[in-house]
Amino acid sequence: MDKIKIGIPRSLYYYYFKDLWQIFFEKLNIDIVISPKTNKEIIDKGISMSNDEMCMSLKIYIGHVSYLLDKCDYILIPRIDNYGLENQTCTNFLATYDIINNLFNKKIINYNIDLFQNETELKGFLKLNKILKRNKKQIKIAYEEALKESLNIKDKKMMKNINNLKNKKIKILLLGHPYNIYDEYIGDPIVNYLKNNNIEIIYSDLFDSKKCINKSNILTNSCYFKYNKENIGSILLSKKYIDGIIFLTTFPCGPDSLVNELVMRKINTPFINLIIDDSNILTGFETRLESFIDILERKKIHE
Repeated sequence: MDKIKIGIPRSLYYYYFKDLWQIFFEKLNIDIVISPKTNKEIIDKGISMSNDEMCMSLKIYIGHVSYLLDKCDYILIPRIDNYGLENQTCTNFLATYDIINNLFNKKIINYNIDLFQNETELKGFLKLNKILKRNKKQIKIAYEEALKESLNIKDKKMMKNINNLKNKKIKILLLGHPYNIYDEYIGDPIVNYLKNNNIEIIYSDLFDSKKCINKSNILTNSCYFKYNKENIGSILLSKKYIDGIIFLTTFPCGPDSLVNELVMRKINTPFINLIIDDSNILTGFETRLESFIDILERKKIHE
């Protein structure tokens, strides 16, 4: 059986589905190649091929795709529209397939998720059978096993995150999308700075999704962006334990600019809003973070 190699960009979707994808392809004995950690070369390449209206996260994603062009047979790019009528995704998650398809002359392997039209993740995976050269039974078994194992991995991370709420150190909720929080150029400098200053980081993506979405309705009942509802719901799930919040986003993210601004007006927990673009990556935040931590320390002393 001829083996194919699937390329996976280390950006956007990767930080939601990496465990599922890696375990799935491993069980089918299919080789994958993941682009490296975000670096200056990848960022510059992505920026050079993007337009000004694209958020920094999408520019980085395009850079990762460009890196993979000559290193695989197909690039994995799902098309995720919604998880139901009231749980839409960002336009990027819907349009990325078309953007990449028009920018590059490269074969794409993709699947659709559109629960409003009953297009489930499993159905999408099953339609990959011809490209992957596996029968649907093999794919179904591999998917179900990969889903179970990936959920177990996330459950362990969530448990650790929840246990960290009990820590006596100053605790800051780092609120943002995983593709920003865990990206080496966007989130890592902030995470490392906080850790070096003895801050316990609570991650907004490591709470139960359903609980977060339910809680988000307290802050706003008009938001229909699934991932933003998960983010803001984490505020209410952790509010009793955290000392402050860092809103982390990339310019010019539409959903974040709307939802975060609305929420900031309604909460009384101390916060700062960090917006990353291609002109200020890695610079300008240390002073703000230092001042924010100082405020939280003084506040804690006087409690």
